[in-house]
Amino acid sequence: MAAAKRILLCATVDYHFSAFHLPYMKWFKEQGWEVHVAAKGSRDLPFVDKKYDLPIQRSPFSFKNVKAYRKLKAMIDQNDYQIIHCHTPVGGVLARLASRAARKKGTKVIYTAHGFHFCKGSPAMNWLIYYPIEKWLARYTDCLITINEEDYNRVVQHRFKSERIEHVHGVGVSTERFKPAEKEYKKELRIAYGFNVGDFLLFYAAEFNKNKNQQLLIRSLALIKDEFPNAKLLLAGKGPLLQECRKLSQSLGVGHMVQFLGFRNDIEQLLQISDVAVASSNREGLPVNIMEAMSCGLPIIATENRGHRELIVDDQNGWVISDMDHKMFAKKLKVLAKDSGLRAVMGSHGRRMIINKYSTGKIAEEKSEIYKTYMTEVEDAQWAVL
Repeated sequence: MAAAKRILLCATVDYHFSAFHLPYMKWFKEQGWEVHVAAKGSRDLPFVDKKYDLPIQRSPFSFKNVKAYRKLKAMIDQNDYQIIHCHTPVGGVLARLASRAARKKGTKVIYTAHGFHFCKGSPAMNWLIYYPIEKWLARYTDCLITINEEDYNRVVQHRFKSERIEHVHGVGVSTERFKPAEKEYKKELRIAYGFNVGDFLLFYAAEFNKNKNQQLLIRSLALIKDEFPNAKLLLAGKGPLLQECRKLSQSLGVGHMVQFLGFRNDIEQLLQISDVAVASSNREGLPVNIMEAMSCGLPIIATENRGHRELIVDDQNGWVISDMDHKMFAKKLKVLAKDSGLRAVMGSHGRRMIINKYSTGKIAEEKSEIYKTYMTEVEDAQWAVL
């Protein structure tokens, strides 16, 4: 009788899997594989045969990660995993270190880099810390997957020693769940959410932290408040800089135009009532919030970084604003506020981009081709033993 075929998925927090990987976990179950998950958290996940709660911390310098490493290594040594797929910076480090002995026995280790912390424009400290770690760990990686072209080109040019390097177009977006609202339904939905049909709604979902930089959006809104008093900025999320952003909106006279929505589970509806998606982050890998907005048919105005550059084509589905220029950001907001036809054209173009390149179905095809290579090796090895 052939041994059970098992895959271990590892990340820093278990929310990562419920947010981004359920379709691929389901796919493994359909192929007859056991799915194990290791991450911090007690969230119930479907399509999982065994779940391990690890004390992983986001900070790479936390001593608790030593305990997480030991627990993870014991798990890997005790279970016969044919594939280990790790995600997130700290989860990726711990899993690859813990699986070194297993690799010598044939386990294949895959790591998806969801946006390296070292990138064009990132602080020198990021390069000093994260670059040497990622380059060193690449030698313990059978397949290194990047989700944007800048990261892919960097690991190729810098000769990372992974046996295989692939570029996959993100984690995938459900174009059925995230889709444009019909005109009448959009009106009804706006009224249900307490907005006027004629409001000009801008939407951004992100944690309130230094990287996400919501202050730029508030400053941009302040520049158009007199000309477009019907503009509303909807900010979903929590975080350490939330109160600072509240105070800024009040001081700039736009407190009544900014809605702080907190953590939300209705992102698709909030996108459907909106006119434009905005984003102000300094660093992104390949941002899911932008892809979801594009899938809902919204034009995008966003700051310049590698993830935004990959998704936004100037004058086609939106604009990328360089140098964190909130005055230029405001100028583009005015253009879209005045032209509903342009919003529709740009939004339609963006949705086509998602359908053709970034949908869950397209990403499933790309990832399954990678997985099948190693799954075939496992099956061939089992038949050889028989």
